[in-house]
Amino acid sequence: MKKQLIIALAFSISAFTFAQKKELKLVEKAIKNNNFAEAKTAITQAEGLLSGMDDKLKAKLYFLKGQVLYANGKGSLSDIGAVLENFNKAKDVYGDEIKVLKQTISNNLITIGDKAYKDQNYSKASKYFEKAYRVKTKDTMFLYFAAATAINEQEYDRALGFYEELKDLNYTGITKEYFATNKETGEEEILTKETRDLYVKTGTYIKPGERKTESKKPEIVKNIALIYISNGDNEKALSAIKDARAENPDNVDLIINEANIYLQLKDEDKFKNLIEQALVKQPNNAALHYNVGVVSMNKGDLEAAKKSFETVLSIDPSYSDAALNLSNYYIEKGNMVIATMGKLGTSKADDVKYEQYKVEKNQLFKDGANVLLDFISKNSNTKSDIYIQLKNIYLALGETAKANEMSDKAASVSGK
Repeated sequence: MKKQLIIALAFSISAFTFAQKKELKLVEKAIKNNNFAEAKTAITQAEGLLSGMDDKLKAKLYFLKGQVLYANGKGSLSDIGAVLENFNKAKDVYGDEIKVLKQTISNNLITIGDKAYKDQNYSKASKYFEKAYRVKTKDTMFLYFAAATAINEQEYDRALGFYEELKDLNYTGITKEYFATNKETGEEEILTKETRDLYVKTGTYIKPGERKTESKKPEIVKNIALIYISNGDNEKALSAIKDARAENPDNVDLIINEANIYLQLKDEDKFKNLIEQALVKQPNNAALHYNVGVVSMNKGDLEAAKKSFETVLSIDPSYSDAALNLSNYYIEKGNMVIATMGKLGTSKADDVKYEQYKVEKNQLFKDGANVLLDFISKNSNTKSDIYIQLKNIYLALGETAKANEMSDKAASVSGK
């Protein structure tokens, strides 16, 4: 009786193993026939027998399930993660086969991503490039492409995650490129090594060479900082900016971006200091001189502001805001004289001083007007705010006819 029980048990185990193999064969057949609806049903049934499978059969199930989910590229993009998860469970047994399949999957994802990019569907392109990287993590460039295309779509938070990942991976994107000069056009072209060597051998290309591309790390850390700035996360932005400047200390844009963060933090001293650092590198940058002028004016240093605005106009005579602020310098000086006039008494001596101050004030206002008149003479497309400022100056001088003339010109310009 005992012997019969052992035989019966052995028979039932064999039957169970046969059932497992049968279900997996059904999955294989459906995959081979590209019938993935049937394959999904079969793999679900096979999973019901998973607990009784040995390691080899389990590996086969996971290997097949990964293929079923991928469905020869017809599966959803969201399934790629599950595809990789199943392949990972089967890699010890099916490592070579999985390597081939991953290459196929990666190539397909890249092809779709490239097409989406050419169609300017950057969001879709970014998602496919990311998945291509997840399939083959050695191809780090596709994570970089995923970040760059997310930026194109203004998906900044998503791009930030990719850039942070690239930074942690210490990705540089440095590659060796091969080039030669096209003999017919005289232009240098970048080619594959094999193509370049062939063309040089045939004599159609000359001056072959090779070089390393520039590192993308400065761009990566810069974009991390810029995204934090756009998100208003000033503390993280400053930390990221410092990393970016360490990578690219001569990048003036980074200095300006750091300065702008301090401006948002209302630290005008730090802002001005950084802008002046940038000016050392770009002494003819009118916008930088203008910003120094604005900060100087805000701090009451009118003479420094005047000097900055004059420098701006010497570099760029069409910089209307600089002309307005230079005009404001004279008006502010004139208003200071008015304040002094208001403190005078009624004595004859004070009356004399009053008339002297009045002449001084009027001259300052006229100087302010002359700045704008000079600007108009050099710029045919003057904006209305220049004429409005002139109108207000002439009203302060009591020159009503000129004020009305400027008012009409302001209306004419703004009506265009």
